[in-house]
Amino acid sequence: MKTAYFLTGTDTEIGKTFVTCALLHRARLDGLSAVGLKPIAAGTDAAGLNDDVEAIRAASNIELPRRIINPYCFAPAIAPHIAAAEAGVSIDLGQIAACCNEARKQADLVILEGVGGFFVPLGNNRSTADLAVELGLPVILVVGMRLGCINHALLTAEAIAARGLTLAGWIANRIDPAMSRFDENLKTLQAILPAPLLGVVPHAPEGGVAGAAAYVRLPGA
Repeated sequence: MKTAYFLTGTDTEIGKTFVTCALLHRARLDGLSAVGLKPIAAGTDAAGLNDDVEAIRAASNIELPRRIINPYCFAPAIAPHIAAAEAGVSIDLGQIAACCNEARKQADLVILEGVGGFFVPLGNNRSTADLAVELGLPVILVVGMRLGCINHALLTAEAIAARGLTLAGWIANRIDPAMSRFDENLKTLQAILPAPLLGVVPHAPEGGVAGAAAYVRLPGA
């Protein structure tokens, strides 16, 4: 059965792309055709490529045109609404939804990764929260496990619910290996987040994103 998820995080730089790639590898192990989309990316190398987009393309097991995977890519590594304004570009949520629909025709599983946290501005008084509503997909939340993550996770979960979206599950990504009372924080999140825990990804797992696939599962699996 073909399905798709919108993947967001508690903040920027908390490992959304890493977890997206791990889930794509998990889907491959589960016998599914899977593709990741990164519709909005900022920051490119000398060749005009974005590291996150390239990682997601490498982790997918079907190949789609770049215009589907990444319709908006900006050179400077800055907030997307500022990058779009500087480039004279308006981010069209409908175009992103159309790319997602096209991908869903060709893959068993599509994971569409947002940019930054759940409320990152995209210009024209729109944010990634509006993108999530436009897509109407169930949401996977990546929680960057560090001091303050409980508050960030609960606020994000509340914002998701307030928009009538389903939180399909969450993944704890151990971005701070020295986090104090990790187990206690994890148990607290399990007790109060209104969705199942889909995995706990250790810091720098052996085997990189392919190895991280052993620590996660897809919703409903």
